[in-house]
Amino acid sequence: MLKSKIQTQEEIETYMKELKEWLESVKNATTEEMTDFFTKRINEYDNVHLTHWGKEYAHIADFFDNGLNSLLDIGCGTGLELESMYKRFPKVKVTGIDLSESMLNKLREKYRYKDISIIKADYFEYPFEENKFDAAMSFETLHHFKYQKKQKIYNKLYQTIKNGGYYIECDYIACCNEEETLCLEGYEYRRKKNNIPDDVFIHIDIPLTLEHQIELMKNAGFQTVDVLYQNGGTVIFKAKKQ
Repeated sequence: MLKSKIQTQEEIETYMKELKEWLESVKNATTEEMTDFFTKRINEYDNVHLTHWGKEYAHIADFFDNGLNSLLDIGCGTGLELESMYKRFPKVKVTGIDLSESMLNKLREKYRYKDISIIKADYFEYPFEENKFDAAMSFETLHHFKYQKKQKIYNKLYQTIKNGGYYIECDYIACCNEEETLCLEGYEYRRKKNNIPDDVFIHIDIPLTLEHQIELMKNAGFQTVDVLYQNGGTVIFKAKKQ
């Protein structure tokens, strides 16, 4: 099981200084549409993600309860998190949804002998069946979306999870309200500067604070939301539906 490491105040101050410098340096950078971003980087995607979150990918299954039979994985990409899941739950029936055809093709090849259903679609709009899954998960996908979008997907996840089920999320969170505000301001500035419509997904990080993440999940109906692990800005949540 992974062990948490909470940032000290000194580490947060150093991080915020570096973040402000970085945000200023990318202020006028080209803004890429989400699917294009990942398609261009398909050959390096796995290595980059494993470099940043290798331990979390390897141990994500540790945070699930015994007896898992069905799982929804939103923003599944190439399925890096599924290696851990299949090791612990070799017979679990997985439904994975993502917008990127190139990444889904890699997932299909990687897990061609597994019981997996793959959906190429926008998970904010796809009509998930109610009370369908024992559990749902997301891994480093939701930090690209604003508060209202996150509320929408949490509402949908709550509906598609069975009573007594739960949702596991591993994602990047803001260390403080200042980071959340600065990232959102940079996001809005770059979207406006590049004349990008509101309905187009762009690859810019806009993490929420721990408190705001929990608030959204509880707004959706999850009765309890626990922080199971935290390493700097990476957090694993478990939201339960009773």
